[in-house]
Amino acid sequence: MINNITPFEQRHRDKMAKRKAVQDAEVAAKTVHEKGLLIVHTGAGKGKSTAAFGLILRALGHDWNIGVVQFIKGAWDTGEKRALARFGDSIAWHTMGEGFTWETQDRARDVAAATRAWKQAQALMADPSIKLIVLDELNIALRYDYLDLSEVLAVLAARRADLHIVVTGRNAKPELIALADMVTEMTALKHHFAAGVRAQQGIEF
Repeated sequence: MINNITPFEQRHRDKMAKRKAVQDAEVAAKTVHEKGLLIVHTGAGKGKSTAAFGLILRALGHDWNIGVVQFIKGAWDTGEKRALARFGDSIAWHTMGEGFTWETQDRARDVAAATRAWKQAQALMADPSIKLIVLDELNIALRYDYLDLSEVLAVLAARRADLHIVVTGRNAKPELIALADMVTEMTALKHHFAAGVRAQQGIEF
């Protein structure tokens, strides 16, 4: 068979072969096959909770049981809650916030709501059937000192070995970032809200 590969294509093949060899060696060097991860989504950009819900969808595809505790968001009728409700008993969803802090304007209520949400989170962590828990906007509760940071960190650090936990919200505490296995910071480059576009169904909620 005549080889009709151009010099450009051959250089590309050689480059990709070298890259594959490096990648294969890096993967082979990883010795931990499974570990319950503490994942943090933070930053000023949009997409922190959205990314967590995408991870939930992936996990549900593998027949995992999921837990969700929303620390700040109130009883919004969101698309993600509607969609994930279709998975029935595979997902335990708890919206326990009273709305954004500027809406309640009552620190005592916010502290009480965060405390209830944290107790619910610990109950989910104690359920051995649940493999992934999303603690949505826990970072906000920690930022405003609604919960004791040292207690939260201790509980997260002591989670069972196979439990994955995702924490979302702006301004993640440095101590939480240090504890986490993976941290992603969403950067705000441009947002339609600044141009006068309100939150829209199917995009923001």
